[in-house]
Amino acid sequence: MSRRHSASDISHWFVIYGLAGLAIFILLGPVIVVLITSLTDSQSLKFPPQGLSFIWYEKLFDPTESRQIHRAASNTLEAACWAAGAAALFGTCAALGIASTRSNWSRAADALFMSPLILPGIAFGLAALMYFSLLGLRPSLTLIIIGHSIMVVPFVLRTTLASLTQLDQSLIECSASLGATKLYTFRRITLPVIFPGMAAGTFMAFMASVDNVPVSLFLSGPKSDMLPIRLWGMMESTLDVRVAAVSGVLIVSVLFLMLLMERLTDLSQRIKG
Repeated sequence: MSRRHSASDISHWFVIYGLAGLAIFILLGPVIVVLITSLTDSQSLKFPPQGLSFIWYEKLFDPTESRQIHRAASNTLEAACWAAGAAALFGTCAALGIASTRSNWSRAADALFMSPLILPGIAFGLAALMYFSLLGLRPSLTLIIIGHSIMVVPFVLRTTLASLTQLDQSLIECSASLGATKLYTFRRITLPVIFPGMAAGTFMAFMASVDNVPVSLFLSGPKSDMLPIRLWGMMESTLDVRVAAVSGVLIVSVLFLMLLMERLTDLSQRIKG
């Protein structure tokens, strides 16, 4: 009986670890391929590379040869920062308002703020272009920021609402009974509780804005070229190896930001606790 049990356990763990290893390989395989390809010394995208070199990273950071990529990256970072900041502000305010009441209006507001995630991105981008065109506004970086902000607010809203479920309302009542103002109560009690959710949602909003193609495609103008669109065009036209180099920089940057978010919010410890 013990032999059968041990054999069953072995087969069970073999299947579990086998599926886990396969999932990790599927997730990390493309990333590793891109990183290795970005180090090729050939003139086109090719895997496996015949030789390794940092020449394409040197060309990527060359201010003259990669001027258009730098401008697109600058526009993308500017739009992402503004969109993430707007999402943090409006998403947090919306979460506080929705969590403070259980009326039908709060549920309607929740559905309204979450609606951008329900619509396909390309449908929202086209609708935004038609709406701004009716207002007489031309595609520009400002319109991209507005469109991205609307798309990424749900990330902050949802994570902040999840953090608000951990807030003990009796603490707020005690603070009010002791004469504390609402602003002081928010700064000393509410904000420390919801900060991890706000930080995680803002991070996801920032990354969603950087990776947003449909809205950027419809609302970008001649002077507001965005990095995903620029890379898309380079892939279609010349298969420039700098695309892989840009991807390598993005992978390392996202890894650094993830570690920074973990440091700030301590999500792993909160999950264990």
